[in-house]
Amino acid sequence: MQPELKIASFGYHDVTDDATSSGFERPAAAPYKLGCDAFRGHLDRFAAAPCAPTLACDIEWSRPGRHLLLTFDDGGKSAVHAADELCRRGWRGHFFIVTSRIGNRTFLDASEIRYLRSCGHVIGSHSHTHPDIFREQTVDQMAEEWLVSCDTLAALLGSPCDAASVPGGDISPAVLQSAADAGLRYLFTSEAWLRPRTVDACRVLGRFAPKTSTTPRRVQELAQFRGWGRARAVRELKVLAHRVLAPVYRWQVARDTRERPSAADGVGSSLARR
Repeated sequence: MQPELKIASFGYHDVTDDATSSGFERPAAAPYKLGCDAFRGHLDRFAAAPCAPTLACDIEWSRPGRHLLLTFDDGGKSAVHAADELCRRGWRGHFFIVTSRIGNRTFLDASEIRYLRSCGHVIGSHSHTHPDIFREQTVDQMAEEWLVSCDTLAALLGSPCDAASVPGGDISPAVLQSAADAGLRYLFTSEAWLRPRTVDACRVLGRFAPKTSTTPRRVQELAQFRGWGRARAVRELKVLAHRVLAPVYRWQVARDTRERPSAADGVGSSLARR
């Protein structure tokens, strides 16, 4: 059998022992806020994997092989801690920022984002306002989310933003095309794919999103490129349920993404003002 290109990507969020200190303060975020010791346990398992974590921009896409990528969504304050933990091991990661939250109490400010870039990490977009069911945005709204976010990061860092991850995880052909049309070269989803896909010039990569309930043993299995078929089947069943029970899903998302009043204070959105 001909060797293939396989990429095992992991999508983390906050790494903190104080869930109120970093990222979104909403019920939906809680299962993804890993404690510091738990995160170090995951990193130990990655260290035992057949390949060390790398960056999407360093992959030779025309050659078969196996690659491990670590990503972090939202841009919460704890991203600095996570980034430093990677650097201690000589690794680099991808950090995706919700740009309307830059400078808010539990999110990175401009100087912290610049610090992550100075350490060699990739800084990308997690949209501007983080719509929680992204596939239900209009094509124009999707384009605006990517372009405003990418322009904000490009102005902050002095270089183009060419990587992103889909907020909320819900994708469709229109979502993928919107990223390609916005000029993104790498788009990370929440689908458990090992084999990357391509939409125009944009590489579309799947991810597994560890939760507080994810064991180090499970992380080790996936980092060794085993168990992804099961993860994909679970994800596909979940997506199917969301589509069949769309009204219930919308209600659940609205409930679970409702933030505490203090968390929403000061949130600005150029989209809302336009």
